[in-house]
Amino acid sequence: MSPDDEAAGVSTDDEFVPGADEDLTVDSEFSPEGPGDEDFFGIDDDQIAERPVVAVVGRPNVGKSTLVNRIIGSRLAVVEDTPGVTRDRVAYDADWRGRQFTLVDTGGWEPSEEKTGSLAARIAGQARIAARTADAVLFVVDATVGATDADDAVADVLRRSGVPVVLAANKVDNSATELTASALWSLGLGQPYPVSALHGRASGDLLDAVLEALPEPPPEPRTRPSGPRRVALIGRPNVGKSSLLNKLAGEERVLVDAEAGTTRDPVDELIELGGKTWRFVDTAGIRRRFRESQGADYYAALRTAGALEVAEVAVVLVDASQPLTEQDLRIISMVIEVGRALVIAFNKWDMVDEERQHYLGREIDRQLYNARWAPRVNISATTGRHMDRLVPAIETALAGWETRVPTGRLNSWLTSLIAATPPPVRGGRQPKVLFATQAGVRPPHVVLFTTGFLEAAYRRFVERKLREEFGFEGSPLKVSMRLREKRGRGSSRGHSTSRR
Repeated sequence: MSPDDEAAGVSTDDEFVPGADEDLTVDSEFSPEGPGDEDFFGIDDDQIAERPVVAVVGRPNVGKSTLVNRIIGSRLAVVEDTPGVTRDRVAYDADWRGRQFTLVDTGGWEPSEEKTGSLAARIAGQARIAARTADAVLFVVDATVGATDADDAVADVLRRSGVPVVLAANKVDNSATELTASALWSLGLGQPYPVSALHGRASGDLLDAVLEALPEPPPEPRTRPSGPRRVALIGRPNVGKSSLLNKLAGEERVLVDAEAGTTRDPVDELIELGGKTWRFVDTAGIRRRFRESQGADYYAALRTAGALEVAEVAVVLVDASQPLTEQDLRIISMVIEVGRALVIAFNKWDMVDEERQHYLGREIDRQLYNARWAPRVNISATTGRHMDRLVPAIETALAGWETRVPTGRLNSWLTSLIAATPPPVRGGRQPKVLFATQAGVRPPHVVLFTTGFLEAAYRRFVERKLREEFGFEGSPLKVSMRLREKRGRGSSRGHSTSRR
């Protein structure tokens, strides 16, 4: 690999090797309370804006998929006037009155078939799992037929599940047939909502009831300052952060001195690059672990952490003329832990001889395996070498940081992945991954709904495959689990845990 090729960025080629990607032991004490393993991005899992899940269930041919299409506003679910068209659990993104949720379409649920071992039994089993793992259930009944024995059996299961249920009396196409829907009070699931999935009649009232059945939305995430994108320049002392800012600004905006630690406070500068205005923030060099800093170094590190908190992307500068240090790795881990987009800039490249360039690429890959996804550029803040490649790398990282994958596409990919490589057996039982949804962006957060705990190595495997399929280049990627055990009366609604 030539120096110019390296300067353009090194692609990630993480093939899965069991046991080869154990977590790097680094200190996460860059905030007064360093985030732990379950708090990877400094946010409690309960505060993350996870999308609630609504399962649409009912016996065959009552109009479940038609109602799903009506709710999502698109004909994504296959509809045909014969029973049994839908067989698997299929997840879609939905939105009503600004509240986003995941809608899971299911096949026909015939409780009488569940013990036969037939295809209909497996379809019914999928519907039962969807109902058990959802935050709310939308139970669809054909109002023109009335409550059948199959409807009564499903209603009995739903009453005992403890999951909130909204009863949709479908195929009520006019006011004359509304009276037929009132007979569905006999199912014991509360008020039936007369709707027409085909024509959209009263679907708004039904969705209002669905929102009321869902858990309370989490608090609004903290907003970041608007305006130009904020780029924090961070790294060890004397790696060239201030020199880089001066070169980008075209003037001596901040003091530069051979003595390390010249910069004490973050310095903002609006700079026009690549046709856009950016807010670059020069920060103090981080000498050591946060809690080991004293005096001026302590407060400088505190201000650096604050500048990173309000930034959107961090450019971590590394002195290419010296071997990577533990502090370099710790600073990169700090950026990952707070969930910011990441670009690694190897500065002072003009001081690296050809022999060092030859071995540096492999050294970087070996030591930065937990950040192989980050764009890397080789620059010289003194000579201006390859400065034009910095902004494209920043834009790539921001694009990965804001990537959202549609739920349908995500689950289609996940189904193939699980079929090819199922989770390992744990405690004599193999956990099942029911489906997944992307709970948020900036950084991306994917939640796996499972029936059991997934080993750390398997979660890292899923993360690598997610990156291979969907990119997320330049961004941390959080993969968390939401465990859904079988619930009885009084049982908990589930357990959530997360890992990098």
